[in-house]
Amino acid sequence: MLFGKHINKYYLKYSPILLLGILSLVMVDYIQLIVPELYRTVINGINDGAVVKDGVTVPFDMDFLLDEVCRPLIFVIIAMIFGRFLWRVCFFGSGIRIETSLRNKMFDRCRELDQHYYQRNKVGNLMSLFTNDLETVQDCFGMGIMMFFDALLLGVLSINKMFGMNVWLTAFSLIPMTILLICGFILRKYMTIKWEKRQAAFSSLSDFSQESFAGIAVIKAFVKEAHELIAFRKLNKENENANIEYTKLSVTLTICVTLLVESVICVILGYGGYLVYSGVFDAGQLVEFIGYFNATVWPIMAVSQLIEMNSRGKASLNRIGELLDSNPEVSDKENVVAPEEIKGKIEFKNLTFRYPSGEYDVLDNVSFTIEAGENVGIVGRTGSGKTTIADLILRTYNVPDGTVFIDGYDINSMPIKELRKHAAYVPQDNFLFSDTIAENIAFASDSNDKNKVENSAKLSDVHDNITEFPEGYNTILGERGVTISGGQKQRISIARALMKDAEILILDDSVSAVDVKTEKVILENLKNTRKGKTTILIAHRISTIENMDKLIFIDDGKISDVGTHDELYSRCTDYRNLVELQRLNDLESGM
Repeated sequence: MLFGKHINKYYLKYSPILLLGILSLVMVDYIQLIVPELYRTVINGINDGAVVKDGVTVPFDMDFLLDEVCRPLIFVIIAMIFGRFLWRVCFFGSGIRIETSLRNKMFDRCRELDQHYYQRNKVGNLMSLFTNDLETVQDCFGMGIMMFFDALLLGVLSINKMFGMNVWLTAFSLIPMTILLICGFILRKYMTIKWEKRQAAFSSLSDFSQESFAGIAVIKAFVKEAHELIAFRKLNKENENANIEYTKLSVTLTICVTLLVESVICVILGYGGYLVYSGVFDAGQLVEFIGYFNATVWPIMAVSQLIEMNSRGKASLNRIGELLDSNPEVSDKENVVAPEEIKGKIEFKNLTFRYPSGEYDVLDNVSFTIEAGENVGIVGRTGSGKTTIADLILRTYNVPDGTVFIDGYDINSMPIKELRKHAAYVPQDNFLFSDTIAENIAFASDSNDKNKVENSAKLSDVHDNITEFPEGYNTILGERGVTISGGQKQRISIARALMKDAEILILDDSVSAVDVKTEKVILENLKNTRKGKTTILIAHRISTIENMDKLIFIDDGKISDVGTHDELYSRCTDYRNLVELQRLNDLESGM
């Protein structure tokens, strides 16, 4: 059986069905111990020609064999089949339900966790939790309950029968079993450690495979197939070694069980044969005793398997527990209040920010104000902190109290869901789902209205491209949108954000993959359709944001200047140098 913080409650939740399974198991174990008694009757009947039935000696003939042996044996077989079917449904069915429940809880927890968690934990490792580890827990729960109660009930009943026949023979038989239990508990600790190493090796292999498949185009472009194959073989070898180490311990335990069980058979045949020779036992009783011992072999084997299974289950449950016990670092504080209305005013006040695992400040004493309804551009060199500002507006990371405000409300005093409900975001890394184009665009909204989807696509200037596809808006995109161009992916992502029609729209370098003509169309559409709503456009190209209401020029994590394009060009040397450098590059490239 498997116990732990996240699984104990299921024993109570499914107690009725588990109790039914235990009752059916009791019936099966009790009935199957009738079989050795029938063996004794047959052996003694063959040897003596007669048997004692209810204190009366009766001849052992065909009628007796059919009525007293064959007919009861048929009922025993039918009852055992029914009982075994019932406890399998009860135990294994409960295990599957628990696996489903845990998977839902794990997915829900993953949904709540923040970006920092996924920076520390790779996708391959998480997927191994949802597959190998969950299957292990499910197997250990259903099979573990069955093995525990079957070993306990059948073992107690069988040993009781054996003690009733001969105390000393039973005692000699149980000595090797005691040694087996001691060996099993010693090996259990080491098996748990080996299983954890095995799962960790499998997670590393999964991580590498996932990254290789995702980056297969890059691997082929740089002709690094051989390099990746060598790296994969190394991880695969480590996974193989971890499996072999665990298997060695498991096989060692199995060999010990087999050796000790066979030694008991020798004891029974030797000392039991002596008892028959001495007249204490007859041949039928010796066969009956061997039948009872054979019934105890399964409980003994079950104990060894339980030890091995519990080692695996405990290790997997610990790994799952680490996920379920992880708390999001970014979460609502107590007594948060949702504003009645959000218009889109954004204010930063003396904000200094460092990433959770960072070694230096990414933003240093940043202050600026974006009025509701303004079109604002944020520009600066690569790594200056532009994307960080977008992340903090959406509260992807924690910020100090009193540093970021929306409509005068400290974002730490607002529910995170309420804040993000009024904002739409197009990140640099445009992610599209393996679904239809229509579903990808409609993802940001509760509405799947075809006209709204097409209108959003027209505003992002991607409608004509979509209609050229054979399936149009019903075209299924490949994983992460690999079947379309970078520009199309960006414009579909913009359409998805526009579909939300939020009070705040943030575009993070979202037109970098489109040509200048298409960029102008998109920007003009945004200007015309989002009047009175706040739009923030982060860009590297000055031409992208020069006509915005206001520009925020950021350099090395600090706000260098805020104003219109002409104002910054006239008074900010760094901005003017950036503009001139881009113009020079455009001239050289013939743009």
